[in-house]
Amino acid sequence: MDDLAELMNFAEHYAQAWCSRNPANVAAFYAEDGSLSVNDGPPAVGRAAISEVAQGFMRDFPDMVVTMDDVSRDLEGTKFHWTLRGTNTGPGGAGNPVRISGYELWKISDEGLIAESNGHFDRADYQRQLGS
Repeated sequence: MDDLAELMNFAEHYAQAWCSRNPANVAAFYAEDGSLSVNDGPPAVGRAAISEVAQGFMRDFPDMVVTMDDVSRDLEGTKFHWTLRGTNTGPGGAGNPVRISGYELWKISDEGLIAESNGHFDRADYQRQLGS
């Protein structure tokens, strides 16, 4: 995926997949053996595991909207910058509105899918907004 316009289109559709309420839509953007880690946590490897991660966010924030803020490339790789907005009304949620921004550092496979994603956001701010 060398063309920036193609990458922007991919990232926009990826953000829409997070809003779809269907975790398999998110996992479909990953290579079969792709991985997703959040804030340096253990990676979810493979589409089934990635679906579980997506399902967790979709469960906790049934009204979740993820927007693509930017896509950039630098020496670290491709960065997908995003903002998540939602209300924590899932099981055990306090009903608090949450708005967090972050980025995923991507490695793209030869097939044009995400081979590896390392997500980053401010965990302390997230916990504060949840009311934890």
